[in-house]
Amino acid sequence: MRRPNPLITTGKYCAIGLYVAFALFPLYWLLKIAITEEKLIYSEGTALWPSATTLENFRAVIFYSDFMAYFQNSVIVSLGTAALTTVIASAAGYAFSRFDFRGKRLIIVVMLITQMFPLLMIIAPIYKIIAALGLLNTLTSLIVVYTAFNVPFATFLMQSFFDGIPKDLEEAAMIDGCTRFQALRKVIFPLTLPGLAATLGFIFTAAWSELLFALMLINSNDTMTFPVGLLTFVSKFSVDWGQMMAAGVLALIPSSLFFIFIQRYLVQGLTSGAVKG
Repeated sequence: MRRPNPLITTGKYCAIGLYVAFALFPLYWLLKIAITEEKLIYSEGTALWPSATTLENFRAVIFYSDFMAYFQNSVIVSLGTAALTTVIASAAGYAFSRFDFRGKRLIIVVMLITQMFPLLMIIAPIYKIIAALGLLNTLTSLIVVYTAFNVPFATFLMQSFFDGIPKDLEEAAMIDGCTRFQALRKVIFPLTLPGLAATLGFIFTAAWSELLFALMLINSNDTMTFPVGLLTFVSKFSVDWGQMMAAGVLALIPSSLFFIFIQRYLVQGLTSGAVKG
């Protein structure tokens, strides 16, 4: 075997290191501002590290603002959206992968078309529909809207995972006496856990950071999600950068924990649907 060229290897690691540094620098700056004393934020704005640090911004966000309520609302909406979308997309993806039925191609085309409309174009009709249903200022409205917009993408994602599982496995289970549902539950479902984890991760992240619909459909402090809640740190004449950045750091915790929980399945899930058979 040819020994790798040290220069090429070093160049690869340097490139990876630069990319990681570039990707993590905004998070570093977020934390740096969050722990900077308020009086130093502008005077030492370009310093790599503040001369004096404090946790007062975190204390103010946790104990003296409504951000923790917004935080809780976002967790409810994101988990509800991820769970509901994954269940619907799994059923639809399995149907598209395993069955041929009349109108299948048309349904797929329609689902693709729904992903092409700019959100600003349909926000007014969505608002009127939600208002007519009496769901304005409710977390249910966000879960319903987020689910509707994420189901097409999640369906195609789950279909690719089902396509990667040989049909022979199901047929063998059914020959051994299983019904289709039993074969799905006992044979196919365990094999799609990586795909389910990948889908859950994508949908959770999309719902967790969504701002437009949350801003248009929610006007009550009791049901605000954290992306909208961040705007409360912006007043007419000033911005409380320290508390806003502290809230941003806290907002990273749920998504980070969620991905740590599913990371054992995530990488496998992102690649398992790429090759069939």
